[in-house]
Amino acid sequence: MEIASVPISSCSKPHQKIYQDWFSYADTDGDGRITGNDATKIFAMSKLSRPELKQVWAIADSKRQGYLGFKEFIIAMQLVALAQTGHEITKDAITTADLENLKPPLMDGLDILVTKSKHLLKGSDPDLNGTPPQESLPSQWFTSKSVKKVQVPLSSVTSIIDGLKKLYFEKLKPLEVTYRFNDFASPLLTSSDFDAKPMVMLLGQYSTGKTTFIKHLLNTSYPGAHIGPEPTTDRFVVVMSGPDERSIPGNTIAVQADMPYNGLTTFGGAFLSKFQCSQMPHQLLEHITFVDTPGVLSGEKQRTQRSYDFTGVISWFAAKCDLILLLFDPHKLDISDEFKRVIGSLRGHDDKIRVVLNKSDQVDTQQLMRVYGALMWSLGKVLNTPEVMRVYIGSFNDKAVDEAAVGPIGKELFEREQDDLLSDLKDIPKKACDRRINEFVKRARAVKIHAYIISHLKKEMPAMIGKTKTQQRLIDTLGDEFAKVQREFHLAAGDFPDVDHFKEVLGGYSIDKFEKLKPKMIQAVDDMLGYDIPELLRNFKNPYE
Repeated sequence: MEIASVPISSCSKPHQKIYQDWFSYADTDGDGRITGNDATKIFAMSKLSRPELKQVWAIADSKRQGYLGFKEFIIAMQLVALAQTGHEITKDAITTADLENLKPPLMDGLDILVTKSKHLLKGSDPDLNGTPPQESLPSQWFTSKSVKKVQVPLSSVTSIIDGLKKLYFEKLKPLEVTYRFNDFASPLLTSSDFDAKPMVMLLGQYSTGKTTFIKHLLNTSYPGAHIGPEPTTDRFVVVMSGPDERSIPGNTIAVQADMPYNGLTTFGGAFLSKFQCSQMPHQLLEHITFVDTPGVLSGEKQRTQRSYDFTGVISWFAAKCDLILLLFDPHKLDISDEFKRVIGSLRGHDDKIRVVLNKSDQVDTQQLMRVYGALMWSLGKVLNTPEVMRVYIGSFNDKAVDEAAVGPIGKELFEREQDDLLSDLKDIPKKACDRRINEFVKRARAVKIHAYIISHLKKEMPAMIGKTKTQQRLIDTLGDEFAKVQREFHLAAGDFPDVDHFKEVLGGYSIDKFEKLKPKMIQAVDDMLGYDIPELLRNFKNPYE
């Protein structure tokens, strides 16, 4: 079952040529993007009201990128044309309209401006023809009361994601490198991490239907997929869009600069041999990437140790993903020790987790009620939260639900639950920008706390004698040291890293070699959170709000 999306650039060739001329005129920077300031001048020529244009922008810029590419620009113009002919401005209007025969909207005076622009380009330098220069953008990107000089100019930022990327490299990454955040928590980010498509990771014990679930959404199998009652998926498989169907080995994909998987090299060759990327052309994969995982072991199989840090890899992907689906089936409700460790590694990403009770058509309605209660009881012991986790009940495969087995109530329930889950998946591309901002701010706060911890431990070390004993004492009483940092800087206890993991990594370092606290670097991150990011969001919001 495919997730529907707004059709893009569906128009006749003559109309597409007109849209291309309009887009080229509106794209004042020549970077293939139209920002809010450029759009307001062009859209005003349609004579639509401000609320109508606000709705046009909201639908065209559904991913909240803060700009329109050529495809999104066409969608906007088609919405304007529909509005001018009396249609309501909704996503449904454009999905049901005959876009091939829909004429371009009436834009008062735009064709004259485009024609003049073409003549100027054919002539000499526009500046010598007396054309007024474009309004210069502010020399500074963001203004801050506490920061006198900002390094990134506004003219170089083309979207919210682009702004976050520049903020990371200019302000947050230096703090991460100084206090070795990448060794303790998360690898350093690259440009491809910001540009990557939203990801959905599927977790569960073997044979709970993870691979079948992906196949169900794609309506086809992906390269290298194996489905069976035994543990068939023995590797992490990233299913993503590509020009043709092929499988790329993990060692190859991890070193490609345009892929966001460079950080996986830290897990070594043993993991990379169990990692692969499956590419195929598919409309859904143009918006979402899926991560299929090996089945979590249970019973005697847990005694066979994996050759790599399984929970560490899960934690790495959890930080990158936009949605995490925990799959269960009515016959596998027990949560093994390994599954418990896996769920524990998702700490801090609770808002991304959804639970799917798959293969529910294998039991009748009465049994399903008991199974649901048992699942909630099992999850309650592991998640340790008072809130009830959202559980989707259904049978996500290509077989039709047998109404004779589950009854009309069960069939109707499965259909409604499937619709709810698909709606959740539909919203992922729209919410991807908000998720990136959320993860960026969460990371910035984690880096700050890490810097406070490292500098505090450094401060506790003696100048000359007794360094070894002091280091061991600090490691043994690390929980108490965390509490001291929390009280000194008024931080939330829930934001601190896991003590046991921190101890394990800390044991391999000489605390005496760490850096002292650098207030200027901390202040730069504080200003980024307090001024720069809010200003960035204001610059790239809907221009009609």
